[in-house]
Amino acid sequence: MEKINLEKFIFISISFSTIFILIYNFFHYSPLLGYDAEAHYDYVNYFSMYLPDTFNLPSNKDSREFFNPPLAYLFPSLIQVACRNIIKSTDLLSECQSIYGKFTMLFQYLLYLLTLIVNMKSIQKILNIKSYKITSYLLLISMLAVNYRTISMITGEPYILFFLSLFIYSLILASKKGFDVNYKYFLFTGLLIGLLALSRQWGFLLFPALGLLIFDKSIKNRKKYFSFITYSFFIGFIVSSWFYINLYLKYGSFTKFNKDSLGFNLTNKPTNFYFPSMEHLEILFTNPIRPYLNNQFLTTLYADLWGDYWGFFSFTSKYLNIGRNQLSIGSYLGNVNKLAVFSTFIILLFYILSNRNNKGEFVVKYVSFSVLFSLFGYLWFVISYPESTGDTVKASYMIQIFHLIVFSASLYFESIKSKNKKLYNSLLATLFIIYLYNFQTYLSHFPEEFILNF
Repeated sequence: MEKINLEKFIFISISFSTIFILIYNFFHYSPLLGYDAEAHYDYVNYFSMYLPDTFNLPSNKDSREFFNPPLAYLFPSLIQVACRNIIKSTDLLSECQSIYGKFTMLFQYLLYLLTLIVNMKSIQKILNIKSYKITSYLLLISMLAVNYRTISMITGEPYILFFLSLFIYSLILASKKGFDVNYKYFLFTGLLIGLLALSRQWGFLLFPALGLLIFDKSIKNRKKYFSFITYSFFIGFIVSSWFYINLYLKYGSFTKFNKDSLGFNLTNKPTNFYFPSMEHLEILFTNPIRPYLNNQFLTTLYADLWGDYWGFFSFTSKYLNIGRNQLSIGSYLGNVNKLAVFSTFIILLFYILSNRNNKGEFVVKYVSFSVLFSLFGYLWFVISYPESTGDTVKASYMIQIFHLIVFSASLYFESIKSKNKKLYNSLLATLFIIYLYNFQTYLSHFPEEFILNF
């Protein structure tokens, strides 16, 4: 009897279960249940109103998400334009919302799947292995519950993940050539920089690392590297600057938000925002749903990364009685967070070891610096624009950090396979069991009949 290849079994299982998750959520979720959904829909409705004749973006009076770049709203707006020209209705705006919402879910699901494929291809390039089917990466990234909620909402983060995967791949190709590349590399990388900037403002946190790496000693030809990033940033500037210049001319800031900044001051937040209390830690592992971790940074991010702290897949403030499993969801999510201690430890340990073992790898250094810039940039934002409920602390906002960490951690995880196959298989099996237990966190808990009539 032929032995079952555990690695192959897990890869196939995760692949099929991911497709199942996306299909299931398509029928059990609506982007209208997402965070700030009405404001995102206002953006689309205004944007699409003038298409295809003119290109008008909403002001702060038309949508409180006016400060977001338009790329994430282009696809749903085009579907809205097509819808209003096809269907007959006395209320086209309302009728077409559910249609372009569903089409957007499908489109963003496709972007997510392509993101996974491109990242596996990048890991293959770095490690110089034959197959791009990287089981360790697919398993780790698929365990993050935040992925499935984020890609089901109308927002810019799925676009950041997709263009970031291509951006990393382009950096790998350029670095392997010593940055001695032709204009095609400048154009491709520069276009990706522009598209990242037009996806959401968080994309800017991915750029400073490129400038900092000019001073890295491992780059043999700094002149070539300097030329590469200079031309690439110039192209990115041409592609995206018009939006931010427009923001500055209208509102006096290149990075406008829908509320005024109090300025960066640690006293903007209470002490327990930075340091979880014993009560916070107890709730994290017993009933981690809002509002029990009110205005706490680390525990809220942790609960939202692995579970569903804000309830966007379980309940919302508007539909508290509609989501299923209301009485047991808190206890279950507490158990999920307990198991996630092991998953978090493995990811962070492997991330640290990957940075240590791949000191000469340009992309690993880029990822490491981008994680730091993204984290501190996000903290600056949360502290400068304080909310008493901690409403700006959402794992979706900084999903790029988690994807970067998992990407780098997977490099070390995959390298274990050739050194200690038993350890590699043991870790895969353990994490896969946790994945199976956590499976309910990947699924929307809203009934299909509610979504169909929503």
